[in-house]
Amino acid sequence: MSQQSAELAGIHRQVMWNRLIAVVEEQAQTMIRTAFSTTVREAGDLSAGIFDLEGRMMAQAVTGTPGHVNSMMESVGHFLRKYPAATMQKGDHFITNDPWLGTGHLHDLTVVTPAFHRERMVGLFANTAHVIDVGGLGMGPEGRSVFEEGLYIPIIRCFAQGRPNETFFDFIRAGTRLPVELEGDIYSLCACNDAGIRRLVEMMDEFHLDDLAPLARFIFENSLRATRSEIARLPPGRFAAEIRSDGYDEEITLRAAMTIGDDEITVDYDGTSPCSIRGINVPAAYTRAYSCFGIKVVVAPEIPNNWASLAPFRIKIPENCILDARHPAPVSVRHVIGHLLPDLMMGCLYQAVPDRVTAEGASCLWNPPLRGGSSVSGPPRGNRLALPDFEIITFNSGGTGARPGRDGLDATAFPSGVRTMPVEATENVAPIVFWQKELRPDSAGAGLTRGGCGQIMEIGAKGDLEFACNAIFDRVQNPPKGRAGGKPGAAGRVALKSGQVLRTKGFQIIPDGDRLILELPGGGGMGDPAARDPAAVARDVRDGLVSREAARDLYKVVLSPDGAPDREATAALRARK
Repeated sequence: MSQQSAELAGIHRQVMWNRLIAVVEEQAQTMIRTAFSTTVREAGDLSAGIFDLEGRMMAQAVTGTPGHVNSMMESVGHFLRKYPAATMQKGDHFITNDPWLGTGHLHDLTVVTPAFHRERMVGLFANTAHVIDVGGLGMGPEGRSVFEEGLYIPIIRCFAQGRPNETFFDFIRAGTRLPVELEGDIYSLCACNDAGIRRLVEMMDEFHLDDLAPLARFIFENSLRATRSEIARLPPGRFAAEIRSDGYDEEITLRAAMTIGDDEITVDYDGTSPCSIRGINVPAAYTRAYSCFGIKVVVAPEIPNNWASLAPFRIKIPENCILDARHPAPVSVRHVIGHLLPDLMMGCLYQAVPDRVTAEGASCLWNPPLRGGSSVSGPPRGNRLALPDFEIITFNSGGTGARPGRDGLDATAFPSGVRTMPVEATENVAPIVFWQKELRPDSAGAGLTRGGCGQIMEIGAKGDLEFACNAIFDRVQNPPKGRAGGKPGAAGRVALKSGQVLRTKGFQIIPDGDRLILELPGGGGMGDPAARDPAAVARDVRDGLVSREAARDLYKVVLSPDGAPDREATAALRARK
């Protein structure tokens, strides 16, 4: 083959690679359009991807979370070990929510579907979605083992050649508080894989492909080469960092030592706290998922995510560590710890490439599972009004850390990437009222570039009747840290409107006549606050994000009565520092 022909063939394969990414994005969008749970259709808490016959991820949808995508990448291999490709038939769908074979907790359903082209199996589609309820104690940290946390589905065939496994669906409907939603979500997951298969068949016909193996080789070889090339640009060495989580009833320490070599990066979590007796433990696949993501967004953000682009990242997790929870440990809210891992990875990478790393952010989602009705208040008594039974989760985020040269993002989910759920969507499906939801003033960590703002939420039930919150919050005792002289973001706070401070984790009652107040953390700042442009400080004050007092005390900016910076007074104040 001539050089020109080789170049044209490479361009042709690149076009097919881009087309494959479009195929899996349509797969994900089909799930969003057909899902029953608000966690999927409103927040986008999902993943979708295509895999070769060896279970290696070729492409992922842009829509989705790193925790789902990168741990789902491992799960397809488990499906193939139980159901080898030779035993799969057209129209089959396989499912599990096993935390150690899927994506880390029982609320995530993973579905794998073989793709056939001209009666020959050519690949597999997989997806994961977070559903609202799988029975048990509900999504919270209270369980002492995974058996208390809900329905445990082994890898099983839920559809055989297009026909539903009715015994499986009987068990599903019987084991959840939301049978219609859960069954509907499973049908949605299967439908989205079918949509991906249809588009794949069209693509293969258009490009005259008999199988995907040559395209997979092209994707893997180029992704691996490109990632190793980016690693080679980094300064070699060993870099250590640590971060703390509030934990359940005692703080958790996460320690990492990162070694940057010529063509790979190794992370060792030696020194991290042991497993907890509560459901904040993290299965190893979820640890690897967010560790790799935290490295990749700094080292090789432009390289598409697939099996090969993650292969140079090696993760070592000590046995009995909270980041390597073993069956049957409780793991329901593994994301609280897992979402801190990208900040920890950046703490290591900041020592190597400080101009490419953000300050710490709120990181952990503040997504309170809310419940009401007979399971909280018991049956109606006398003339006392009662709420209908409901179970709902609403997704919300604090601020992200400041970036080199740019402020952090307000009330934005990082690293999960899920969308904030509109309050109207939650109020439409549950007897819940959001009385307040606004950005939290003075929550952003001060700096040359400031952190993103957190938010304040006031939540009540209709009629201000009693309901419950299964708190799964963090960054209250350990707020996000700044970098390079930047200040920390504001700590989170959980309380009743009447004034009582609540625990950050665990099942708690919001009594009649009271409401839940959530003050979400802000992101850490970056650089000296006194070096920030006074005009930017004035703009933040005008927008209600920074108070005049904070402008003076933290940023050393004096504002005139009309809100404009007083240049002379500011220069004099900054000179005195």
